Amino acid sequence: MPTRSPVRKRVQRSRTLEDPKGGLTAAGRAWFHEKEGANLKPGVKGKADTPEKMRRKGSFLRRHFTHPRGPMMDAKGKPTRLALSARAWGEPVPRDNAGAKKLADKGTRQLERYHAAKERSGPAAKRTGTKKTRPVAAARRVTAKKRAPAKARKTASPSSR
Repeated sequence: MPTRSPVRKRVQRSRTLEDPKGGLTAAGRAWFHEKEGANLKPGVKGKADTPEKMRRKGSFLRRHFTHPRGPMMDAKGKPTRLALSARAWGEPVPRDNAGAKKLADKGTRQLERYHAAKERSGPAAKRTGTKKTRPVAAARRVTAKKRAPAKARKTASPSSR
């Protein structure tokens, strides 16, 4: 019976999953969809002119560059995959943490624009499912009743009739 080699052979994939310029290829997104069920979309290149594009691009920039999980350049001075991911979203490749901070700030502005656009688009109660608030005077009456002792409320009720 033949014995196995102690060295494991590396499996070569017939398709490349990572784009050498940054991000994933279409085949890479499909592979993650098959393996993990992830619904990955390509990065938003160009201007984020719709609320969905603003939300996606702003979230990406904030998530990856506010507190970067690694350096922007490797020992040879080449950009890392983290830095190249900015290019996949149509942004300049940061060279250091100061460049990453600029991208994170841009992401914050994108999200602020997104939230402002959502505020203009319709009533907040319908959109977010928040409670409808009572007028201030009605709220004061309710809280005043809660604060008054029970005996005072009972005596106040018959006299008001």
